[in-house]
Amino acid sequence: MNRPELTPETLGRLARVLTGHYGVTVSFDTSGPRVERERIVLSEPAPDATDAPDADALTGQLDLLAARWKFSAIDQINALPSGPARQLADVIEDRRVCEHLFTAYPGARGYIEKLRAQKARAIHERWPGLPWRDKLIWLIEGALWDEQPAVTERTPALVATLSAVSDALDSARASRSTLESIEKAHALVARIRSLGAGGVNTMMFTADADDTLDAEQAASDPDAASQNEPSDAASGDAITTAQSPSDATAQASEAQSPAAAMSLDLIDGRPRLSIPLTTAFDVITDLTGRGDPAAWRNLRALARAETAPLTARLERALKADEQTHWRREQERGEIDRPALAKLVASPGYRTPFRVKRVTEGRYAAVSVLIDLSGSMAGKKMDLARLCAAALCDALIQLSFKCEVLGYSSVDSPEMRALYEQMLADGDDLSRFNRKLERLDLRIYKRFGSNNPAGLSAIDCGHENPDGEALIWAAERLLAQRAGRRILMILSDGYPATGDGHPVILRTDLRARIEEITASGIELVGIGLLDDAVEKFYAHNIVVRKLDELPTMAFAVLSNLLLEKRG
Repeated sequence: MNRPELTPETLGRLARVLTGHYGVTVSFDTSGPRVERERIVLSEPAPDATDAPDADALTGQLDLLAARWKFSAIDQINALPSGPARQLADVIEDRRVCEHLFTAYPGARGYIEKLRAQKARAIHERWPGLPWRDKLIWLIEGALWDEQPAVTERTPALVATLSAVSDALDSARASRSTLESIEKAHALVARIRSLGAGGVNTMMFTADADDTLDAEQAASDPDAASQNEPSDAASGDAITTAQSPSDATAQASEAQSPAAAMSLDLIDGRPRLSIPLTTAFDVITDLTGRGDPAAWRNLRALARAETAPLTARLERALKADEQTHWRREQERGEIDRPALAKLVASPGYRTPFRVKRVTEGRYAAVSVLIDLSGSMAGKKMDLARLCAAALCDALIQLSFKCEVLGYSSVDSPEMRALYEQMLADGDDLSRFNRKLERLDLRIYKRFGSNNPAGLSAIDCGHENPDGEALIWAAERLLAQRAGRRILMILSDGYPATGDGHPVILRTDLRARIEEITASGIELVGIGLLDDAVEKFYAHNIVVRKLDELPTMAFAVLSNLLLEKRG
């Protein structure tokens, strides 16, 4: 392509600025655009293509992909089966992440608008041959971007459908996380299918038999077409008979009714827990003292620069608190000067001593648990590592017991083989919610050690089964002799695994939090650019500016340590 000023090297530098991650590279590929873990792939048109993006549109494409990389949980989107729900999730999520991008880089808006205009031209050229579903998704995309449809796009069925889902579109615009974008996409799919199935009393939705969200999928399957008799048109969704059993299950989950969703929350009136197929393949790695010493020293220097004044202030507060609390009238200890007068006046006086009473805070044990999911990659993980270092270093200086842990789940070939074997044997696996992924649990600095060099090895994993990790960290904390136990969790969203139902993962997390709180542990949820912690943890903070994470976390911990419990 003739764009010497926009080489992969030039675009790579721009991508690194936008993402804040200096390992990101940029390349071109005819199968793009897409985002990979450490690479942004831009679309490379074929040599004979007539719709090659100009420089501004190409920059807009890079801006969009950088926004996805920085603000979206790409793995959650990629885990969705192909179909309308995934297409809509992409559309909703792109709009959400671009709003974050525009806040940080207002100039990116113009390049994104150029990209939108280039895409609109390509859509309009192909409009007559597009399936009805793609036309509807394009109109939904335009509505989310507050764009007016062209005259050729205003067919009665499309306009009526768009109007009927306006409230769902308003809800989609308010998405605050990748998981919420996925949920809003499922809600839109369910709403549109209900319209096509006769759930709305209007002739607009029965004008054309082919005007359904899944018309082209049903038409591709002769068996499905033969089953969709006119008498069934008002009572069923064609897609159920046009898909494999696994796809049908996924689509059933998408269009789930509130009653069906509630059945996932409870079993016999009790919260449903996320039960693993097996824990035999879970791995706990103790990295205490095994990090790079030089990297730890650099990390500690950065951490102390952030929190040294707060550490000194907390130390003074703790010492002042200790100096004003004494047990007087003791038979041994240090001389209590006000009691000397009694000793002179009463020769038989035997308790002129006092003993310093150490405040409860000094007996606290603190555990820091870090979400290592892929969505934490980049600046989030850098700041989480710095925050853990700041907390751990300060707690060691102040003589508190402390521990730093991390968690994620990763695909396990051994678990997959076991699952497939049990499936082949006809075992009932419906009670399990983690079937293919093992827990990857990390101990970066354990209780009883004053060597926190392992914190330099904190890095991302894959998914985040919060409930299981939380109970593991709590059990370790409860094993410590302490007057108080504090568990701080750093996370950037809802619990997720590649093979677990999100509703079960959430009910599991709530049940675990209730159980841990009842044990006497004080839980603090710290949300990184995401307010999901507000929905689970009674004591929580949401960090809107990542640079403030170490200071805010330390301030919350300081208040807890100085707090007097009844």
